Formats: sequence, structure tokens, C-alpha cells
Amino acid sequence: MTPPIQLPYVLPFSAINKDDLPRVGGKGANLGEMTRAGFPVPPGFCLTTAAYRRFLTAAAEDVFAALDSIAPGDLERARAVGQQVRQQLGQLPVPPDVAERVITAWQDAGEQHAYAVRSSATAEDLPDASFAGQQDTYLNIRGQEALLTAVRDCWVSLFTDRAILYRLQNGFDHRQVTLSVVVQRMVLPDVSGILFTADPLTGARHVASIDASYGLGEALVAGLVSADLYKVDRRNYRVTEVVVADKKMAIRPLPDGGTIHEDLSGPARTARVLHDGQAIILAEIGERIARHYGRPQDIEWALAGGKFYILQSRPITSLYPLPPQIEPERLEVWFSFGAVQGMLDPITPLGRSTLMAIFSSAGRMFGIHTTPEKQTLVRSAGERLFINLTHLITHPIGRRIAYLALQQVESGTAAALLPLLDDPAFQPQAGWFKTSTAEHLKQGFQPVLENAVLTVLAPDEKREEFLAFLDAFLKRYEARFAAADSLAEYLDVYDDLVQEGISNGLPKFLPLIGVGMASLNLVINLTRHVPGAPNPLVLTRGLPHNVTTEMDLVLWQTAQQIRQSETAVTHFQSHTPAELAAAYLDGQLPEQAQTAVAHFMARYGMRGVGEIDLGHPRWREKPEPIMQTLQSYLRITDASRAPDAVFARSAAEAEAAIEPLVTAVAQTPGGPLKAQMVRAAADRVRALAGLRESPKFFIVQLFGMVRAGLLQIGQEMVAAGTLTQADDLFFLHLRDLRALAAGEQRDWAALAAQNRAAYHREMRRQQIPRLLLSDGRTFYEGVRATPQTIAPDGALVGSPVSPGVVEGVVHVVFNPHTEQLAPGEILVCPGTDPAWTPLFLAAGGLVMEVGGLMTHGSVVAREYGIPAVVGVDQATTRLQSGQRIRVDGSAGIVTLLPDPDEQH
Repeated sequence: MTPPIQLPYVLPFSAINKDDLPRVGGKGANLGEMTRAGFPVPPGFCLTTAAYRRFLTAAAEDVFAALDSIAPGDLERARAVGQQVRQQLGQLPVPPDVAERVITAWQDAGEQHAYAVRSSATAEDLPDASFAGQQDTYLNIRGQEALLTAVRDCWVSLFTDRAILYRLQNGFDHRQVTLSVVVQRMVLPDVSGILFTADPLTGARHVASIDASYGLGEALVAGLVSADLYKVDRRNYRVTEVVVADKKMAIRPLPDGGTIHEDLSGPARTARVLHDGQAIILAEIGERIARHYGRPQDIEWALAGGKFYILQSRPITSLYPLPPQIEPERLEVWFSFGAVQGMLDPITPLGRSTLMAIFSSAGRMFGIHTTPEKQTLVRSAGERLFINLTHLITHPIGRRIAYLALQQVESGTAAALLPLLDDPAFQPQAGWFKTSTAEHLKQGFQPVLENAVLTVLAPDEKREEFLAFLDAFLKRYEARFAAADSLAEYLDVYDDLVQEGISNGLPKFLPLIGVGMASLNLVINLTRHVPGAPNPLVLTRGLPHNVTTEMDLVLWQTAQQIRQSETAVTHFQSHTPAELAAAYLDGQLPEQAQTAVAHFMARYGMRGVGEIDLGHPRWREKPEPIMQTLQSYLRITDASRAPDAVFARSAAEAEAAIEPLVTAVAQTPGGPLKAQMVRAAADRVRALAGLRESPKFFIVQLFGMVRAGLLQIGQEMVAAGTLTQADDLFFLHLRDLRALAAGEQRDWAALAAQNRAAYHREMRRQQIPRLLLSDGRTFYEGVRATPQTIAPDGALVGSPVSPGVVEGVVHVVFNPHTEQLAPGEILVCPGTDPAWTPLFLAAGGLVMEVGGLMTHGSVVAREYGIPAVVGVDQATTRLQSGQRIRVDGSAGIVTLLPDPDEQH
């Protein structure tokens, strides 16, 4: 048997490249890669991870046992364990065989020089996570003993409190993260700083942003000194912005080692540290490095003796990745699909493939035949989907349609889009009218318009026809899926389902919701500024035919069935939602409860948070949130707060508003005709607007069928050793599933694990853009907090979507599965989908970061008569749980109220 290859303890930069990350960590691999690529990197060497493991040998068992005892987020425990580990390791010497090789490399590099000694972790400066600043750096190290001490201290710094907590929070195994130490000849700079090859604030990829100050760059990295700011437009290499700081101090190296803080005075404090030519040269170097790595870089640099040196380069992990460009020669604008859905989480690979197939199928309505991978309307970025608006907003008619549509579904993003419509890059082009485009539009919209006319004439008949189509379609495909014997057959049925469901369903659905919304807008326009007219949005309260409201009423009835059994009620009162969920899955709930919940699950168990993603678990798989809601419903003793009572009251208010609207408009010029139009339109709002949720419910029902079958196939593949987990199938793209079904031999479990890891990395991303431009500029909240989004009294401004005014206590919720509202609390959240509906029963008001008039939360708020304001920038951070606010759903204003306790 061949013995394992022993890794060397020391490697010079010239022997290292980017593939050596497991041996020398991110920093060391980058320095070696740039050295070999010819960039101006000061020379040096790395102690490999083999040297670290050799050092840790004596204490490894105790160290990792202590680290395993820390829970994520437990700051106190992390501090205690970190101190214990650092004290233990700080007493260990550098092993003699390692020390010998370090001293030899140091002598070969020139012992007369000063050196910087830096940590380089194997989980540091990665493409998807930056551990910058997690471990320690030692500057201006001179002499053998100081060098060895600095090396040991670097190893120990892998266990600082912040490094331990960062690994816990980001899912890195302590045992898998090892440390290399970089020993690099010191540059004694006049000026140093940081270069971002893309603007880290706006995301613009063509803008280089340079921070620069006197002395060593570590002072700037640590935030100890102010820095000049220089921005260079790399399209023409012109300096576009200069901000000169008051530089009060600099860190300088001392002749015998160590550093000193030097106070600055006189003109130097406010002088530019770089002239335009130097900034441009630095930007050019940065561009070459970014091009070498294939992505924007965060670069530490130094200027000494008129020459630039590169001290480090790492990816800018905070930038949101861009969708693949369709037309590289033009500026493109992309809109977040998740913002429409009120779900900003990443989407699993099969979930994205499925949604792209749906968009591709919709294109066939218009005679556009492409595969999901080749269609140009929807693309993936950051494990999410973005819709290409470029052609639409550069068309003189399409740009208005895009803006008006966004106002309905995501008002904040519509406001962000508005100034882009004035951008020269997005102006309508000459020759915008194309016969081929007109033919495609005619093919797609002619059946829709024909159905719309019939819907105006017979709304009830067309609604029932549509619902019958959905029911028949579901039954037919349920039978087809049940008959599929293999993954290949299953995918054939899946393909047919997507193509037929969309191409046949959309022409039937669009006229219904289109006529319903057009009728509502007609009432709004006819009654605007009419004295005595009620708010026309009241017409959308208690809408019939809303599948989401119907689901909530069925869940309420489920609670009432449980209430009939004292044993079942006691069981629900004495167990946690998790315990109840486990008992239900095992069939061990009290009989009355087991039967009632099973009936609900048979009808709605395919729903769940993020249900538009085929890869998300459903309630029938993880029923804990349903158990939590049932517990909440069982605590309701006030009959007036019951969902059926709330819905009936809302419906009565809506019906009662029709006559006052008709009467009010009848008093205006042309009143008799207008009154007839308002009455007819109001009737159609009541008959059709509730269908808004039906197509999504239809899709979710289909997803439920597909998911259940795939999970069964996945279980068989786990048993066969092909996959590790049954849901691995959802972490493969559709093209991969077809290859798997065709018998292609690959490590499918490893590919699923790789995709799953990327998905979970993106789940940790805090800010998700609503709009993306292909040059990298991002619009994270649609409308930033500006004077336009803050009222004169400091109130927050959004879009009014459900009339009324309410005061209450804020409850910020990110996950409806883990939190419940106290009656009357104001629900503040990023966005909602149908899985959030049970929370609305207790909510006194609603504030959302995303949304428009027709998004889920807005519709349900109107259903229940809850005042709501949506499109409120950063609402979940600007408002905090426990604060008192006033929500004016008629004016779109959220006002922070004083705490009553502070007024006394």
C-alpha cells in the first residue's frame, strides 16, 4: 500500500496557485496565483495547513470537544470557550521540525527585511464567503523569535470569538477549517488602501472604487483612519468622483519592528494622496486582476517609491450576481420574480427549472417556441429568478404597460423603475414597430380578448367554465402521474402538464381577472373625488370564490371539529406544535383531531410557505405551522373574531357599499349612465376579482402531485444508492433529471449536495435586489428611504391597498411557521404568500416591504377589512417589534406613535 504523500510545511509564493487553497488557504492561494500571473506582489512564503495540523496535534481532541459545545448565536459560551482554547494553544511552542523549515525559508527570503505575518484560513477569501478580518495580522516583524511567535499567534487566532461565531453562523465545521500562515516581505508604503473593482454600494461593475490613506493599509482596513475616495469609470478610464478626507493619523513601521500611530497636521491632512493618473493606473491593475479571476475583486494595495504593490485580492462577496446577459452590447434591466410572489428566498434548482418551463410554455401562446434553457424572458441569478424587462420598457407602449403592471404587484419597484424610463439607454428605438411582433401579440391575445368580451357579458358562466376546466385537468393528470412507472415516464407527463396547463389555462384565466380588475379600476375612476362616495376598495372585502380565504375558513372549521372533543382540545393545549405534528404524521392524534386534520390536508396539504417553489416542503410533510394555527384558533372564544364571522362581516360591508357608490356618482354630470356603469362594474368585481388566487392554487395543486411522485421516486433512488436523500431530486435541474432518467452515470448525490450547499449559502444573503441592471447596479428595496418615502413628520410612506386606520403594536415576522400574533398586533413583514393567511385573523393591520394592489397580502387584508400599506422601504428594519404605530391604509402612511409609558 502506497503511504500518503506528506504535505510540505512551507511553500514559496512561486510554487502556489489558486488550486492550492486546501494547503495554503484563500489568502495564500491568491498571493501565489497573482505572483505566477505576473502581478506586482511582494515575495514571500506560506506555512501550509500541514504545519497547522502538526502544531495542533497535542491539543486537537480537547479543542474540538469544547467548540462542539457552543450553540450558534451563544455569544457568552463562545467567549468562554474561545478564551480557554486560546490560553491552551498559546502555551504550545512551534514544533521544532516546523520551526526549522520556517527559519530556512525566512533566511532564503532575506532575514534583513521586515515581514508581515498573516493568517490564511481554508474557509477564507472564498468565492461565496469572505472571512476577511476573522484572524490576526502581525506587521513589521523582524528577527527569528518574533517571526515564530507571530506564526504561533496566527494559528491561535483561528479561535478568536468572532472567528468561532462566524463559522457557526455560516455552517462551517471547525474541524474542516484549517489555517495557513502567510509570511510576506513588508512594503513600507507612502500610501495604501483598498480597491474595489466594482462599486460596492451601487453594484456598478464598470466603476472602480478606491479608498486611500497615508501609511500602512491595516489602519484603513481596521477603520482607524479616514480615507480619500476615488471613483474611476473603467469604460473610459476617467476619474468621476474624488472625496478628500481629513486624515488625522497614519500607522507607520518602526525601524526595529512594530508600528507607531503618527498624528498628522498641516496641509497633508486634507491633501489628495493620489492624483488622477495614479488612480487610473491602479484601476487598470485591478481590472486585469478581476479579469484574471473572472469576477469583481476587493484588493489591498500599497504605493511605495512610485510603484504599486498588490498585497491581497479576494472576491467581493457582497455583490449580487448578475443574470447571464442576453444582449451584451446593450444595458438590460431585470425584475425580481420573487418580489411579485412575496418570497425573496432562493428557489431550488428544480423549482427554477419548472418556473422557467412555465414561462417558456406561456411563450407558445404567442407562437414563440423555445426550450426553458434558451428562452430570454427569465434567467437565474443568486439561486433566484429575474424577469427581463428590457424589450418591454424600450417599447413606447410596453413601457407604460410595465410600469402600470408593477404598480399593481410591486409598487416600490415601479417607483424605482420610473427614473430608469428617462435613461437614454432605455428610450424607444427607431423602428420599434415590427410586423412579426404584432403577429405574435395577435396570436396570444386574440383568444384572451374574445374571452374577455364573453366574460363581460356572462361573468358567472365564464367563471364556472374556468373552474370546471381546472377540476377536469387536475383529475386527468392525477391519473396520468399515477400510471407513470419510471422517472422517464414521469418527466414525459410533467412536460405535457406544463405545456397544456399554461397554453390552455391562461386564455381562460386572464379574461376573468382582467375584467374583474378593469371593473374595479372603472369604479375607482368614476367615483374619484365624488362627494359622499365610499372608498371603492371596500368592494374587494369578503370576495367570494377566493381559494385562499376558503382555505382559512376550512381550517377554522377543522378547529371547530376538534373543539367538539374535550380529549382532543386538551391534547392540543398540552403539547407543542412540533409534538402535534409528529403525532399527526404517525397517526397518533386523538381520533377526532386526526380525522379533522386529515380532511384538511387532503384538500390543502400541498400548500406551504414558498409554495411556488416545487422544492419547498408542503404542510402534509411538515404540518407544524398548521398545528400552531389550530392551537391559536382553539383559543378564540369571541365569536366576532372567528374567520367565518369576519368574512361574513366583510362581505356584507362590500355589498352595502355598492348602493352608496351608485347613488353618489348618480349626482354627477352624466350621472344616470355612470350609475349604471358603476353598478355593473361592482357586480363584476364581486363575481370575478376573487379568482385572483385560483391559477396559483391550480399550479400549487399540480406541484403537490409532482412533488409527491418525485419524493417516492427519490426514496427508491436512495434505496438504490443513487441519491443520499429523497429530496435530492429537487436540487437537480430539469436537464439533470432527464439525464438521470436516461441512465447517464454521474455522481448525482454529489451534484445535489453541491447545489444544496449553494442554495443554503444564498439563503443567508440579507439583501435581495428588486431590480438589477446588467452593469451591476442594484435596487434592493425598490425605493430607498428618501424624503419621498418619509413624510414630513417622520412617518413611513408606501402604497395604500386596504382602506382604514388602525393603531397597534408592531410584530415583525419573517417566518409565519414560527410566530403567532397577539390579537390586534400590526403584522410587519417582507411579503406574504397564502401560507401566511392564518396570521391575518389576529392582525390589526399590515405593513409589507414588497407588494402592490393585487399582491397576496393586499388582497387578504381587504378580504378581512384590515388596513394595509405595502411597498414600505426596509419596513422590517425601520420598525421594531413592540413599537406602537398608526397604519393609514387609505393614505398609505405608517406613523410611529409615542410609547404610552414614556408619556407619564
